[in-house]
Parts: sequence; C-alpha cells; structure tokens
Amino acid sequence: MPRVPIPNEAAALEADNVSKFFGDLPALRGVTLHVEPGDSVLLYGPNGAGKTTLLRTLAALSRPDEGQVLFGGQPLRHDSNAAKSLIGFVSHAPYLYGELTGRENLRFFGRLYRLSALDAKVDRALDLFAVRHRADELVRNLSRGLQQRMTLARALLHDPAFVLLDEPFTGLDADSARHLEQLLTRLPAEGKALVFSTHNYDQGAAIARRLVALEKGRIKYDGPLDRAPEPILTAARALS
Repeated sequence: MPRVPIPNEAAALEADNVSKFFGDLPALRGVTLHVEPGDSVLLYGPNGAGKTTLLRTLAALSRPDEGQVLFGGQPLRHDSNAAKSLIGFVSHAPYLYGELTGRENLRFFGRLYRLSALDAKVDRALDLFAVRHRADELVRNLSRGLQQRMTLARALLHDPAFVLLDEPFTGLDADSARHLEQLLTRLPAEGKALVFSTHNYDQGAAIARRLVALEKGRIKYDGPLDRAPEPILTAARALS
C-alpha cells in the first residue's frame, strides 16, 4: 500500500452532501463537512445523532447512499488504499485479532501499510501508549483498557495525516485518559487533522478548537467551539 503525498492546495477530507440510510432510517442527512490538516474537531450530539456513521464514512469504511466523500478534491472510493493509508481510525470495535499478541497485530498492520523500519515503528507506537510491557500477550487476554491503548497504537502506527476517533477514551483509566488528552492536543500542531467524538463534553472541549454539533443526522452547528451559540452549548453540556 504505497504512501501518497497530500495534495498541496487541496489537502482536505470532505463530506459533500452525504446521506446514509439503514433501511428507511436516515443516519446522516445532507451532511457537508470540510476538514483540513491542523483542524481539531469535536463531533458532539446525542446517541443516534450520526457521529459514528459520519466517522466511518469519512474513513471509507461505509459508503454513503447519497453525496460523496472527497480527499484532496478527488472522490474517496471505498477501495482507495492510497487515501486510507493517510487515515488512522478508532471505533467501538478494536480491529485487533484476539489470537495474536499486540506486537503481532501491529506488525500485521504495519506490513499492510508497507512500513519501513517496522520493528522500530511498532516499538514507538507501543511506547506512545505505554503498552510495550504487555505487547507479547494475546490481545484477548488483555483488559478493556489495555486493548483500547493497543487499538490507539494500531491507529497511529503509520503516522496518519487524518486521525478519526470514535469515543477514544472508552475503557481508559484516569492516567491513560490524561495522556491521550495531551497527545490529541498536540496533533494539530504537528499538521495532522483530528476529528473525534466523546460523550464527555468538557473533555472534548479541552482538546478541540472546533465544534460540529449533530442532531438526527444533520449538522446543527459547525464553527469555533468558543463562539458556539449558547443553546448549542447548553444542549451539549446537558448530554455529558
């Protein structure tokens, strides 16, 4: 899977009038979203608002029923491996193989991305989330929190330009959560785009600079978090 350069002028991941249906139920309805390197975006809304579906669609894991997802101004196809190599994704499922060790999982994904100096990059990712000491145990034997930290290591292993995280703090203890907050705060300064959801509004607001509030599959607000209308902020805080 070759690593492709990000287009200079059109370096953006975009949802263009995207709708997604599950049967007759709309999960997304006419969503348009533009994310550039350096963006730090909190997706927030009640359960069923469409956050997970939007993240999966941006990650090319779910095909929109209407509209399209663009990367660098070009359609992001479901099988676009080159574009996917620039995306790191964490969802409710860990996407780890329970019968492999954590290290074996990371080596497997690293080979898919054709990473050079793979062992060093695996160790770096393990160290980033303080799991190297448990890396040679089967994933199925790890606690939920350790599995989450291993999942985060897997998602950042290939140094993605766009980091898409669905409830990344799930299962983490307080120290691990603080460490992740610090890491996520740094990513935009490194030129990476961060789009994430969390059920804890205050936690998300401490990291993100931009708020995208979703309700019933539609975007109710998209703009600077510190300028969000008071009704939007009141509703967000009520959900925490």
